[in-house]
Amino acid sequence: MTMRGSFLEELLADQRSVTAVEQFSRAHEEQSFGPAARYRNLIPLEAPRPGEQYAFEVELDKCSGCKACVTACHSLNGLDDNETWREVGLLIEPKRRRREPGATHPTVPVSSTGGARPASQHITTACHHCVDPACLNGCPVLAYDKDPVTGIVRHLDDQCIGCQYCVLKCPYDVPKYNSRLGIVRKCDMCANRLAANEAPACVQACPNEAIRITKVSTSGVAIEFRERQQMFVPGAPRGDYTLPTTRYRSENLSLRTPAPVAADATTLRPQPAHWPLVLMLVLSQAAVGLCSAAALDRMETVLLPVSVALGVTSIAASVFHLGRPLGAWRFFLNLKQSWLSREILMFSAFVPMSALALFIGPNWKPLLLAATAIAGLAGVFCSMMIYHDTRRTLWHARRSAFAFFGTTISLGAAAVFALNVTNGHALALTIAALGAKLLLEINIVRHVVERDLTPLGRTALLVTGLSQDTAFARVLCAASGLGCALLMHVGAIPLPWTGLSWIPFTFVLAGEVLERLLFFRAVDAPKMPGLPSA
Repeated sequence: MTMRGSFLEELLADQRSVTAVEQFSRAHEEQSFGPAARYRNLIPLEAPRPGEQYAFEVELDKCSGCKACVTACHSLNGLDDNETWREVGLLIEPKRRRREPGATHPTVPVSSTGGARPASQHITTACHHCVDPACLNGCPVLAYDKDPVTGIVRHLDDQCIGCQYCVLKCPYDVPKYNSRLGIVRKCDMCANRLAANEAPACVQACPNEAIRITKVSTSGVAIEFRERQQMFVPGAPRGDYTLPTTRYRSENLSLRTPAPVAADATTLRPQPAHWPLVLMLVLSQAAVGLCSAAALDRMETVLLPVSVALGVTSIAASVFHLGRPLGAWRFFLNLKQSWLSREILMFSAFVPMSALALFIGPNWKPLLLAATAIAGLAGVFCSMMIYHDTRRTLWHARRSAFAFFGTTISLGAAAVFALNVTNGHALALTIAALGAKLLLEINIVRHVVERDLTPLGRTALLVTGLSQDTAFARVLCAASGLGCALLMHVGAIPLPWTGLSWIPFTFVLAGEVLERLLFFRAVDAPKMPGLPSA
């Protein structure tokens, strides 16, 4: 009886682990079901009504991971070799550990279904054509459009300047930057084909009919994610931010306990360095710090020219981040929603105002300096909100505020100290600002000790692993700058040449550049489930 019971359990387990390919093969081998019984419409027969929009519907139990949809999308849209608008990821059952009687090791990995290997589920993903698309809301030049009838979120290539802010805003890693064209591109649900009553390429290419186009209620999507806090799909970011419309259906997934996770959940993914943004952010904040110091301490004779030079250099550096810089003049188009538009406006006002303050008369100079400093600080605030608005954990407002305003204060105070090494207040302010920043960075690294794989845990692993040299150099520069400043202040280092007093400022500036490099490289970027790394 024991053997029969075990054999029956093996058969049941085998049925539960049948792949989509095997299911498809068995269905077509059964003669009792004709083609008409298996046929279903792949696109709606009617256009969406008011309050509805088109959406992808994916039957996960039918997805075999063959990537026919990926190939069809790539071919039809003429994508570059390294460009992909539709991807196939993998969900796996999380490993649990239990004690086996008589086992040599105290624990062994097992599957909740009792099998030797965890069950897996392929998942095909593309743009979710969200009800409240973050890419559209963040674009400074309105290079995105949501069709009022179909609800399809389209990217307007001719309008794009290649700032890539939509890449940071989208939590599903949908927009892809094309370096050859200097713009971002993404899936548009083959809108031209739908307009001609033709199914999109991915829908037509799927041999299992796992993908189709359906209609969804936009208000219903908002209720699901924002009121009921419904999960989008296992392993994916929450849906309450952008309200994705893709419908994922699966009977197998709903029965699995615990819920499956992304196969690449433990994969560490260093992000692009974005060197132009690194330099732009640090230099612009340094410029604001020096300008504010000039307004407060009346040291505009030296600090203001340096502030203007740093401000001009920061704007020049930002241009190299744009794929199409000649279109950047259109930044004002989305001042209503985009923090990037507001940042550009603030710094576009700050730099000319600080330059004008060099030549204005002494009667109006204090007032103009104060207004310039306010515009610069507003620009730093906009910079902070640009990254906070992406909802990446490392870039939360509390951390970004410490990072950005800490740079502004520390570099402004270090510049004042360079002009007068006996100024204890400037030295104390530099130490306080840098100390607060270093404590925050150490607080993030502690997640390595806790073996935490939250977004901050992954950041900590990236900082202490792949970027440990950068992290060490950052701390070394900050410590060297503070050490030199302290020695100069107490007179331990003589100053035969006045320029030596700027050494602490240079060290602090270099450390802030390295800190901002880690800010971009070590952030944990959300995405849809992917395939495990090779």
